[in-house]
Amino acid sequence: MSLIVKICGLSTEETLDAALDAGADMIGLNFFPPSPRFVSLDIGRRLADRARGRAEIVALSVDMDDAGLGEIVDALRPDWLQLHGKDGPERTAAVGARFPAKVMKAVHVAVAADLARAADYAEAADCMLLDATPPKGATRPGGLGKPFDWTLLADFRPAKPYLLSGGLTPGNVAEALRISRAPGVDVSSGVETAPGKKSPDLIRAFIAAARIAAVAVPERAAS
Repeated sequence: MSLIVKICGLSTEETLDAALDAGADMIGLNFFPPSPRFVSLDIGRRLADRARGRAEIVALSVDMDDAGLGEIVDALRPDWLQLHGKDGPERTAAVGARFPAKVMKAVHVAVAADLARAADYAEAADCMLLDATPPKGATRPGGLGKPFDWTLLADFRPAKPYLLSGGLTPGNVAEALRISRAPGVDVSSGVETAPGKKSPDLIRAFIAAARIAAVAVPERAAS
């Protein structure tokens, strides 16, 4: 199976085009207002229309209700809804049953025991995103640019596919893949020059490094 590369938190046509031209499999649009990567529905719609047919469109939200998710689905027609909040398996399954998009659920990882929680989503989600646990006192979910211990994933073979996220950069994605053998990678802050400011050059460098590294990975987690 080919490595899946997702570039998340895109907010401009220039950086979206850089991701698409470099061969990103998924592009992520962030609908969580406190995030520096937040986009409005109007901007999200324009970017989604530009990406449609070239990459899968992922709409990220945090603890959003059905009304809000419905607005995103109506405006963007995304391929995926990424739930990055405290949604449990029951809520995750309900979102998948109600909306036509597939569901990606973020699971925070700090220690080996956290991977057991990922199994709870095997039936509820179509894909998992394994992200670093937010630092103490964080006001936003996610690892906020910090990686977790990739060796925890060396023998991780879930029933559903997953993307490795948290602290990835063009400089370390090859090592992350070598250690984890993850079937996919997700990056946001690792291709930025400032919070929310994506760099086309870093996007291209990340995707190139991931593709080259994938050739050298003898086996990735089954999906």
